[in-house]
Amino acid sequence: MLTLMPESAGDLVCLKAAGKLTDEEYKDMMPRLEAVIAEHGSLRLYADLTEFDGWDWRAAWDDVAFGIKHWNDVSKIALIGDAAWEDLAAKIADKITPADVRNFAAGETGEALQWVREG
Repeated sequence: MLTLMPESAGDLVCLKAAGKLTDEEYKDMMPRLEAVIAEHGSLRLYADLTEFDGWDWRAAWDDVAFGIKHWNDVSKIALIGDAAWEDLAAKIADKITPADVRNFAAGETGEALQWVREG
């Protein structure tokens, strides 16, 4: 399940991913993200992945397609989760994308929210 969190405001989108994401859930969320980009010119993303179990293949493709389409439209990404792949993904994304990307441990949600709100 992909849930929009109440901390979302302005160009900040806060999402919680739980379980295995489906193509339908992803396609439901993409127009909301694109509306933020259209209104604000870019977005900042807070993604709580502490209960995330991956994507089905179509949802994974949607994620890649969104990333390519909006390569320059995401300014900051805070990933929250303790899995080693999340930390690695954040480090790689920070090096190859224009966005400032950082991974936070599950116990650092307050710090993550503060960081992604800055600037």
